[in-house]
Amino acid sequence: MEATVAERGQITLPKAVRDALGLTKGSKLKVELEGGRIVLRKDVGDAISRVRGRIPLPAGVGTDDIMREMRGRAPGDPLPEWDQPAAARPSRGKRK
Repeated sequence: MEATVAERGQITLPKAVRDALGLTKGSKLKVELEGGRIVLRKDVGDAISRVRGRIPLPAGVGTDDIMREMRGRAPGDPLPEWDQPAAARPSRGKRK
């Protein structure tokens, strides 16, 4: 596939590429240089930020409850070390 750089530096991505990545008008792309290549990546953070806060939770259910259920733990089960707030994690001392 080819694309031509227009007078103002714009290019048109081929429709097959746009369709494969689900790109629509206003989609954000990350532009990176890798050696002599230009790499375009779909900015998935943008998609996540657009839906943040739009999924209603049942009354009395918080995000901690949802995460606990997704991770397969019952209420009251101790959290694994990696899931505890930083202040509650055991100190490992300084590395030398």
